[in-house]
Amino acid sequence: MINVELAESRDIDGWMRLVDQVKENFPGLETKEGLDEHRNTVLEFMSGKSAICAKSGDRVVGALLFSKEQQMLCFLAVDAAYRRQHIAENMVSYMRTFMDPTKEVIVTTYREGVPEGVAARAFYKRLGFAEGKLTEEFGSPVQEFVWKP
Repeated sequence: MINVELAESRDIDGWMRLVDQVKENFPGLETKEGLDEHRNTVLEFMSGKSAICAKSGDRVVGALLFSKEQQMLCFLAVDAAYRRQHIAENMVSYMRTFMDPTKEVIVTTYREGVPEGVAARAFYKRLGFAEGKLTEEFGSPVQEFVWKP
């Protein structure tokens, strides 16, 4: 059974093991410095009750960071061995319970045509997010996806 819950600082090592598995799909996580910065960011989000994890027993198999202030989904990853079990969808649904239901929610992902972004783009569209403006993050071209209430 997979449990989706707010992540706590005790989850950081499991969280980072998951991030290490998926880091090639996220610009900014290519270096030790990038991973160290991500760890510190995650701990801040955890202390602000803006980090969600999915666990199978004690193993972190899904991770999501969000900003209530910016109405933004900031980071989402699921362990490859646990995909296609609706874990990401369940984490996004749980995140929405912390958001203002009258406002848009934004997420960024790879632009169309980038192989690493095909699954994420399809996932967000399936959840009702619509393509938004083109922008850049960590020096990579990305596109906003917007969920409207």
